[in-house]
Amino acid sequence: MVFMVIEHLRPGKAPEIYRRFRDRGRMAPDGVRYVASWVDLEFRRCFQVMEADDQMMLREWTKHWSDLVDFEIVEVRTSEQAAAAIAPEL
Repeated sequence: MVFMVIEHLRPGKAPEIYRRFRDRGRMAPDGVRYVASWVDLEFRRCFQVMEADDQMMLREWTKHWSDLVDFEIVEVRTSEQAAAAIAPEL
């Protein structure tokens, strides 16, 4: 499964987040795979694409960061998959 993880960084916490990442890494459990990420210019949000068998695996990962970040996790599909799913209704 593919997920868009929107991280809402708590105000003023970006340096602490990056310090923890530098020192301890992503801290994702086996079976959670980082694909790509983008960070807005004000360090308020990070948009990450992650893969995992289920959302509970992602919750294992996010608990390591929940003191600094609020998470929004959305299961997503590719545009091609979306087009195929909606095709019968067209």
